[in-house]
Amino acid sequence: MSAQYPRFRPVLDRFAPYKPGKTPPSGPGGQSFKLSSNESPYGPLPSVVKVITEAAAGINRYPDDGSAALIEAIAARFGVPPLHVAVGCGAVGLTQQLLETVGEPEAEVVYAWRSFEVYPAMADLAGATSVRVPLRDATHELPAMADAISDRTRLVFVCNPNNPTGTVVHRAEIEDFLARVPGDCLVVLDEAYHEYVRDPGVPDGTSLYRDWPNLAVLRSFSKAYGLAGLRVGYLIAHEPVVAAVRKTKLPFTVNALAQAAAIASLEAEPELLERVDSVVAERERVRGELLAQGWNVPPTEANFVWLATGEDTADFTAACARAGIAVRPYAEDGIRVSIGSQEANDALLGVAKAYPRRH
Repeated sequence: MSAQYPRFRPVLDRFAPYKPGKTPPSGPGGQSFKLSSNESPYGPLPSVVKVITEAAAGINRYPDDGSAALIEAIAARFGVPPLHVAVGCGAVGLTQQLLETVGEPEAEVVYAWRSFEVYPAMADLAGATSVRVPLRDATHELPAMADAISDRTRLVFVCNPNNPTGTVVHRAEIEDFLARVPGDCLVVLDEAYHEYVRDPGVPDGTSLYRDWPNLAVLRSFSKAYGLAGLRVGYLIAHEPVVAAVRKTKLPFTVNALAQAAAIASLEAEPELLERVDSVVAERERVRGELLAQGWNVPPTEANFVWLATGEDTADFTAACARAGIAVRPYAEDGIRVSIGSQEANDALLGVAKAYPRRH
């Protein structure tokens, strides 16, 4: 008798799961550098490690499902009501929750492309139709995105700084865009890399949202706070948005260690942000040297740089791998390279300098 298997949703036949950044191979002398996932090159602060260790003694118990202490800490940090804060399993988990609040047949989700590669996959799973608006000069073209909004558009993502290009849009551009978006369409300002921004023209979404009831702001503890392995992110928006997002949360989605570490990280924020300053300094050094070598590298406000490598993308990725460096290639568009330690960055610059480019 031939086997018969269960029927699944047709979307899974064309679904491409998210692929995390690769672990680097060993290069000459056994060196290896992972510059593919935008992780902090620093581990947690000793004070945060201490809190994690203490919290581990209680992991036989379920965490606080409402993350009350963490929500209170985030609310206090940004001067917002606790009812304006939701937490989730990283910004990615909250992205999924947001899409579940609006996803249904004929609903559309608008975002720039190329942007964060989770957007299309999560939109597909939520049953929504993606509307992709091409970047212009590696940057969001907000007027074109506003033009793409229809009466079926339920949500718009604006990734600022944009992943993977690192480019930004400024306050006036965002406000003009928001003024064109219908009030019943949710705009999500994805600010996973906000702590690395030094351009004064880039707004802080946690202040901007106060004037826009349909604006939600995504942040993460994974990058600047160095907690990528614990998966905790947060969203700040008006109460009706947060209430809808909380309804889509899986029970106990933010574990006890993550909650404790995030609270401790907020308490140690001044020390953590000194490390961010070091990453920003390295970012400027790396981009400056790449430009001097003749590479096309747009201005970046994140903890990575974007190389517009075109047809050289696969070959340059392989050259990095031979040197023990993992980077993140994107088809034939380009390569995203995280800012790591000085040693890792110097290794990348050495490969870039030696690479025989065709254009």
